[in-house]
Amino acid sequence: MTLSTVLLVEDNEDNRTIYTTILRHVGHDVIEASNGEDGIRLALERQPNVILMDVAMPGIDGWEATRRLKGDPQTARIPVIALTAHAMAEDRQRAVDAGCEGYLAKPIEPRRVVEEVARMLARIAAAE
Repeated sequence: MTLSTVLLVEDNEDNRTIYTTILRHVGHDVIEASNGEDGIRLALERQPNVILMDVAMPGIDGWEATRRLKGDPQTARIPVIALTAHAMAEDRQRAVDAGCEGYLAKPIEPRRVVEEVARMLARIAAAE
């Protein structure tokens, strides 16, 4: 049984492999994108329950991809969790300003990714 569909937008292949493996292990369906452009397209096409968004990517970075997703009525409701190597208070605020509902600072233990996805899903369920 699939718990939810998670879109993982991450340009680092090792991170994609680690996070995808652990999320699938606990029962999530995972869609992978290696850049912001593909992340936006897949979010529109597949309507995932949660998006994990790396913010530092070439091309359209995660901040801009999140702003575009939040500005589109088709994807605005999907919670976005920022994945960033920047752990300063202003970076957390930047995530909020871009529209992210969650924030994880790298390096991220895989179990923290699972916990944050579960927290978002619980929040969605409570709101319904």
